[in-house]
Amino acid sequence: MPAENIQYGLVVVGSIRYENGVIENLKTRIPKPPSLPIMGKALPIETTFNLPLPLPSWQPGSGFGSRSIDLGGLEVCRVSTFKRVWAAYEGGPGNLGATFFEPMAIPQGFFMLGGYCQPNNRPLNGWVLVAKDGAALAKPTDYTLVWSSESLKMKQDSHGHFWLPVPPDGYIAVGLVVTASPEKPSVDSIRCVRSDFTEPSQAETSIWVSPNNATESLKVSSSRPQSRGTRALGVAVGTYIAEVNSSVNPLRCLKNNSSSYTSYMPSRSQIDALIRTYSPLFYFHPKEKYLPSSVRWFFSNGALLYKKGNESNPVPIEPTGSNLPQDGSNDGLYWLDLPVTKVGKGKVKKGDLQSSEGYLHVKPMYGGTFTDIAIWLFYPFNGPSRAKLWVVNVPLGRIGEHVGDWEHVTLRVNNFDGGLYKVFFSQHSGGTWVDASELEYQACGGGESNRFVAYSSLNGHATYSKPGLVLQGSRKIGIRNDTAKSCLTVDVAASFSLVAIDYAAAGGSVAPPPWLNYMRKWGPKITYNIAEKVEKVGNVLPRKLKSAFHGLVKSLPSELFGEEGPTGPKVKTNWSGDEASC
Repeated sequence: MPAENIQYGLVVVGSIRYENGVIENLKTRIPKPPSLPIMGKALPIETTFNLPLPLPSWQPGSGFGSRSIDLGGLEVCRVSTFKRVWAAYEGGPGNLGATFFEPMAIPQGFFMLGGYCQPNNRPLNGWVLVAKDGAALAKPTDYTLVWSSESLKMKQDSHGHFWLPVPPDGYIAVGLVVTASPEKPSVDSIRCVRSDFTEPSQAETSIWVSPNNATESLKVSSSRPQSRGTRALGVAVGTYIAEVNSSVNPLRCLKNNSSSYTSYMPSRSQIDALIRTYSPLFYFHPKEKYLPSSVRWFFSNGALLYKKGNESNPVPIEPTGSNLPQDGSNDGLYWLDLPVTKVGKGKVKKGDLQSSEGYLHVKPMYGGTFTDIAIWLFYPFNGPSRAKLWVVNVPLGRIGEHVGDWEHVTLRVNNFDGGLYKVFFSQHSGGTWVDASELEYQACGGGESNRFVAYSSLNGHATYSKPGLVLQGSRKIGIRNDTAKSCLTVDVAASFSLVAIDYAAAGGSVAPPPWLNYMRKWGPKITYNIAEKVEKVGNVLPRKLKSAFHGLVKSLPSELFGEEGPTGPKVKTNWSGDEASC
């Protein structure tokens, strides 16, 4: 059978096996041809992403949306218009390569701090900060060539040359310059930043890695401040990190030195406007039995407070949670549980969609240059899990069940013009950031909107940006997370409660509900024997599936099994810190 006549797929002829482009049992293995850029079609990056609707005019009330931010002696603004410098058409997501840019239309008196880079598999949607000239900026004295693509055998539109600015004493480079020429760029093309306006940065998401045939390997990643949280002062520049042969990153991010670094955060009225503009519509699976409810509904329908040592005398909870223990720590002394009666338990487990609302926590991020809006949903009960072993679906009994489930999405909005940057979707013990260009947006009133869609997984309530199946594990073996559209929805714009603002917002602060300061468990510790349940499930599986199943169970975090009752939003590390991506 001539190799050139074989189609991709699986073919077995005698002792010859051909699968996914590889012939076995021959002296020569014939690999599947590598993926190529889309020939004759525009790459996604050749289209610039815009939100479905123009941004509204934010009501005055703070520095939010004022286009530039003073970092305490260094004024910066955000530029999202770019000139392409160099592109690679292999490697990166989808093997479509990546493109490197430098900012254009820089306001007069401002200077570039570094270039921008993005994978080619999605529409162009980027930004970099540029800074106003002054004592906090200085020209580089020279450049060091850190990497070149000249020796690479790959599809590229020219040769890329990566230059690290050499700063004068007391200054730091916060970005690189890429050229299509081997000649050094002009020292006038970029500025270095005085060291007291910088902080350590770190790689965030991989963008592009050079092919294996490179003499020196290059890994390009997006950059973010190393220290992140509501009180952290590091400011993302929007540039990238280029690590050669796993070298240490020499670049830094900016630092907000202003004594009032939250002065560019949104006011109360602007927060309301942001919610009206961007708030999500949550879809629940059509087979979902365990829906969300409001916290008040949960308490008013028989939820009980237990105390260690006095388990036989649980206490009904006031609708606002005013009789819950306040502050303290998660010391195991208290926990919540469902009503005692069978009827009461059954009712509360199902939740109450009509009462559901989003609980909003607004906080500064990246030194007050971004606003994070965390939107929390409460579920009285988390349902059982199911595993998928190749084509076999395996119910896991009560594994995954627990009382009191908190899930959230977080909107990250830039404070320069109020544009939506990206959204975090929480998924069990971690989650995923999704760029604004990759979100699904709602059609409201028959027209377009900037409000995105979120999908809650069946029983487990992990959130996703697209419908379908996601396996927690490998591509063929894992815990099922099924999402789909249905008539079961929560529209956050129609029902939300602002429970916390982590800065002095113009227009007034908010009084947190008492339940927010309850720092203990929202559900009891599960006492059934998980190992026994796993063994029962494994015993009914064929040997091959049994081995795969036990391997899957061992690899999953204990959080999934719900052995401990979950804690409330304020106990989570992301309450005062950054989101933890998977």
